[in-house]
Amino acid sequence: MNEQIRAREVRLVGPEGEQVGIVPLERALQLAADVDLDLVEVAPMARPPVCKLMDFGKFKYESALKAREARRNQQQTVIKEMKLRPKIDPHDYETKKGHVVRFLKAGDKVKVTIMFRGREQSRPELGYRLLRRLESEISELGYVEAAPKQDGRNMIMVLAPHRATKAAATAARGGALPRGERESGAAAAAPPAEAAGPAGTAGE
Repeated sequence: MNEQIRAREVRLVGPEGEQVGIVPLERALQLAADVDLDLVEVAPMARPPVCKLMDFGKFKYESALKAREARRNQQQTVIKEMKLRPKIDPHDYETKKGHVVRFLKAGDKVKVTIMFRGREQSRPELGYRLLRRLESEISELGYVEAAPKQDGRNMIMVLAPHRATKAAATAARGGALPRGERESGAAAAAPPAEAAGPAGTAGE
């Protein structure tokens, strides 16, 4: 930036993005001083390097604001893991399915792993059927993001929450919903018009 630039000449871009052309560095610095702006090298690897006239302090401030806003809007994706055996006891299955349901309701993805041991490895269809059963039983909350796949002694499937499930989890945590989801949620929560009754009849 400014006097730190070492090139003898630069390809200059004006403050509104207009192309000024190739000018000596001294001329570019003088033009920046005339309009009280900084000369900033934006493409140092170009030949000659590209420089732009800008308010660098304002640019840094606006960039920091955008980065902060992006971090605020970013939803951290968490992947939980649930391990099952192909011949799992019915009670254990229901318990672990309950954990999967809880994870999905919290807005998290779930990596479901079927662990095969010994001769079980020759019966992959047992694990496949178990995963398909789980998929069907949690279908109201989530969907299969990664289909069942054999990985050595394990079979893996990844479940992800539906958009509505994730939005409900975000709302429960007090997070902001996207505008469209806020509007659809408000519409769903609003009582029917006829249920409100005539004005002034509350408490009758």
